[in-house]
Amino acid sequence: MTIADRDHDHESTGGASLLILGASGDLAARLLMPGLGGLLTHEPHRRVQLIGAGTETYTDEEWTERVRTSLASVDASGDAVDDLLARTRYVTADVTRADDLRGLVEACDDAPALYFALPPAITAKACEQLEQVDLPRGTVLGLEKPFGTDAESAHRLNEQVRKLVPEEQVHRVDHFLGRATVLNLLGLRFANRLIEPMLSNRDVESIEIVYDEQLGLEDRARYYDGAGAMVDMIQSHLLQVLAFLTMDPPATIGPVDLRDQKGLLLRAVHLWDDDPVASSRRARYTAGSVDGRELRSYADEKGVDPSRGTETLAEVVVEIATMRWAGVPITLRSGKALASRRREILVTFKRVAHTPPEFSGGGEPDRLRICLAPDEMSLELNVNGPGDPMELDRASLRTEFNAGTLTAYGEVLSGLLDGDPTLSVRGDTAEQCWRIVEPMVAAWRDGDVPLDEYAAGSDGPEGWATSHS
Repeated sequence: MTIADRDHDHESTGGASLLILGASGDLAARLLMPGLGGLLTHEPHRRVQLIGAGTETYTDEEWTERVRTSLASVDASGDAVDDLLARTRYVTADVTRADDLRGLVEACDDAPALYFALPPAITAKACEQLEQVDLPRGTVLGLEKPFGTDAESAHRLNEQVRKLVPEEQVHRVDHFLGRATVLNLLGLRFANRLIEPMLSNRDVESIEIVYDEQLGLEDRARYYDGAGAMVDMIQSHLLQVLAFLTMDPPATIGPVDLRDQKGLLLRAVHLWDDDPVASSRRARYTAGSVDGRELRSYADEKGVDPSRGTETLAEVVVEIATMRWAGVPITLRSGKALASRRREILVTFKRVAHTPPEFSGGGEPDRLRICLAPDEMSLELNVNGPGDPMELDRASLRTEFNAGTLTAYGEVLSGLLDGDPTLSVRGDTAEQCWRIVEPMVAAWRDGDVPLDEYAAGSDGPEGWATSHS
């Protein structure tokens, strides 16, 4: 069940203003506006005033057509969509100037939801200038990852945004938290007597959370070359998934209880053996072929600075220092330009203490596999074979999850416009995620962990142990 699904019995009938800073960029056109279109199609009584802002110049007709094209990508339609298109407007502005920001806020009919579709440095400058703007009561801020560049900068940015609005009105966006599959972890864990007691160091041998892609850089050098696989995926998305999978049961799934439990869990996470060198690996792809597509070496991609040593594949092993999880290695891995797409959580259980010697085969441990795309899960077990009942075989019990009604960004915008921070990252949690990876970042920066190479279209560098794919 998604948060949006839960709340659809109480559709909004009031108005809201969504102000997108950086509205001419790819994020707005490819993800935000289609997400908004899906939300409005599903909730035809919702009314949203959309104002775009940026340094580029558009006529009213050009901007409306840009919005219309984005909405058409998800077949958005209905009264709410028509109303949005009739009222939307674009303002050319420098979002690092207080006067320009003041004019944008005044153009909003309702207390605005400000979405910062901007690079982190520009977002920080805009937040500083907003101190000089009289923000209406109820203003909400939506900030994209990465939130800061390290724990210290994240802390400074937290202090800055809290000068503007209360913490519960700051939505640090992680669109992975809008994925129906991730939200379905709550139902799988906390509504099943068989599953929840099994998720602890008593029964679990190891956990892998993997997000491997076949895609290469895809013209994202401006962002990706300054982030890499670790910041792009592990420090943000995968640590959040880890928290959902391993946190203690909350009393409710309201924003306070849910985010309290996530915060408690992440405070207990640390690198395996507190050794950033032994617990982490990194690599970068070279030229190769992926699914029939020829990819050039990452270092030769347009906009890439090879001297940065940006990794396109990262892996780290962490531990949760609690009574429930101590001693269980948890591997977080993400990479680009790999042979196959693997997006899943894999929980490997401990082997049984004793198997009667009369049985043969069936030596594999039980595994719970939760796919993030496509949305499904399977429980892999040993069972008696179809021929000789004394010969054990493997069976997989499979089911599909509810895919949800909205896209990830539709879920994000639903929470933003309704002032519901359940799916957003709380300030202290954002700082904890940086705290966890900082020793690893320092070791990489000092060259203590080699930057391995792998051919695009391969499974990764030679010598890297393969996971249970």
